[in-house]
Amino acid sequence: MSGQRTGAAEPEYRIEDLAHHSGATVRTIRAYQDRGLLPKPQRRGRSNVYGDSHVARLRQIADLLDRGYTLASIKELLEAWDAGRGLGGVLGLVAEVSGGWTDEEADRISRAELVGKFGGVRDDGAVADAVALGVLEPIPGRDDEFLVPSPQELDVAVELHAAGVPLKAISVHLRELRGQVEHIASRFLEFTTEHVFARYLGHPPPDEAQVAEAASLVRRLRPLAQQSVDAELARAMRLFATRHLQQHLEPDGPPVHPEGRTAVALPAATIRAVEKLAGRENTAAFITAATERELQARTLYALTYPQPEDGQVGQKP
Repeated sequence: MSGQRTGAAEPEYRIEDLAHHSGATVRTIRAYQDRGLLPKPQRRGRSNVYGDSHVARLRQIADLLDRGYTLASIKELLEAWDAGRGLGGVLGLVAEVSGGWTDEEADRISRAELVGKFGGVRDDGAVADAVALGVLEPIPGRDDEFLVPSPQELDVAVELHAAGVPLKAISVHLRELRGQVEHIASRFLEFTTEHVFARYLGHPPPDEAQVAEAASLVRRLRPLAQQSVDAELARAMRLFATRHLQQHLEPDGPPVHPEGRTAVALPAATIRAVEKLAGRENTAAFITAATERELQARTLYALTYPQPEDGQVGQKP
């Protein structure tokens, strides 16, 4: 019995047919039933029969699993939908969050083109590193072709290699950079969750209007993470590139601040003591404030007790 119809009635499937139409295995279907994720089938004599609603539910579960949701979270969402709170808006929010966070479009590249971009020398180890990092993705059935999720990232590697950076060093650098960027992304999400999205994250899920509002906020805030990182990266690159260049041009001279002020290198022990006292994030401000206070004190002292003229000894209280 595979999709049998009676007039305009909904088709009915045995469990094997349901597995075929949904892409799930018979074992998975039974496991979902045991967890309460899938409605119970109807009984037809000695057989259990399923309908199109079961096919749709299995596809919804598969989609949410692909987006990284656990079965426990999926059960909550589906129960909310069954209770009349609506799943459409929730899935819309899921699509906003898990969709592309860049306008960049993926591309394809052949192995021969890849070799050509990196100097004409085949390096299977470097390709394996790129696959492990997700810079390249294998295409099933096409051993000579790869998907490139971010062509810009691949172009950066090409330019660095052309400038003389070894491929292994590029892979190591990308791993380090990725860890740091993931930390930034995590902090941005924590920040926006605390101040913006906390009210939308209750259990059970919020109603349709709140979900639609949350999805709209995601669309508005999505570019802010990249914009803030771009601005801060530009500032930091100017700061450190200028300092780095100055140190190489005048290796024996004092370090110079990008704005032209002479930078003073403090002993490491002093820096550690200030960090312990004021916290690492407040170290620079603390040293600046202490310096300004010392200058003010010395200026006041000089005004109060001016230096004697003609070698005379000045009197102090």
